[in-house]
Amino acid sequence: MTKIAASLIAVLFIVWGSSWVAAQGDGGRAARGQILYDEHCARCHGLTGKGDGPDAAKLTVPPANFHTARSKAKTDFELLTSISYGIAFSPMHAWRGRITDDELLELVRYLRELAPFTPSL
Repeated sequence: MTKIAASLIAVLFIVWGSSWVAAQGDGGRAARGQILYDEHCARCHGLTGKGDGPDAAKLTVPPANFHTARSKAKTDFELLTSISYGIAFSPMHAWRGRITDDELLELVRYLRELAPFTPSL
C-alpha cells in the first residue's frame, strides 16, 4: 500500500469516526435538561416553553415564550447567561449556585430542543 493510499484511508477513518460520534447525540443532556425544566421552569414558562405556565398569570413581567423569533435568535451563551444570572427587573431569578454548571448547560440544550436556534436576519 502506498503512503498516499494509507493517508487517504486514515483520513476517511477519522471522518467516519467523527461523524459516528456526532450522531450519537448529546449524551442525554437534553433528557436531563427536560427533567430540570419540568421541575424548575415549567410553572412559569409552561410545559412547551410558550410562557403559559400555571404561575405566569400572577407575574408582573410575563415569562419568556421560547418560540418567539426574539427568543429563538438568542445564542446559547445568551440563554445560559439569562438562566445563570436572571433577568433584571423581572421575576426570572438567578439559577447559578442553585443548580450545577452542568445542569445549566443541560437546560440550554433542552431549550434548543423546544425551540431551535434561528438567527435573526
